[in-house]
Amino acid sequence: MSGLALLLSVASILAPHGEKAVVLVFTRSDCPISNRYAPELERLYRAYSPRGVEFLLVYPEAGLTEAAMKAHQREYGYTIPAVLDGAHEYVNRAGARVTPEAVVFVGGKIVYRGRIDDWFIDIGKARQHAGTHDLDDALSAVLAGRTPAVRETHAIGCAIENAQ
Repeated sequence: MSGLALLLSVASILAPHGEKAVVLVFTRSDCPISNRYAPELERLYRAYSPRGVEFLLVYPEAGLTEAAMKAHQREYGYTIPAVLDGAHEYVNRAGARVTPEAVVFVGGKIVYRGRIDDWFIDIGKARQHAGTHDLDDALSAVLAGRTPAVRETHAIGCAIENAQ
């Protein structure tokens, strides 16, 4: 896909088409923290996509092939649609810095950016269970017609190389 076509596709995905929100979830195939979140992300996708929330997994890994991306999706049980973003068009539009990181758009504007929940305290340090479910809370607020109470959180994960 050419750079212009990809930029148009980024704009097209984030433009309103009747969806209540668009969630970009940045992930890496080689990030253990991202990989541990696969079941929770699938749960959120299954809970919210029937209610008008679009999800897209974004793989910002330079050099990752479509075949490797699809293999990763199969290995971790993802049914969420996915896209390669080696040139970082999605990364730059969303301001993502690590994986996993979620960015929620409503009407093309960011209403939430950050962690999925507070399961990870730091690299290599996780709680037994998450106590705060930031992405779930943000999506619940959006579906109730409210702006999320918390608009940004600090995501813990693997750095997106060369993120702006």
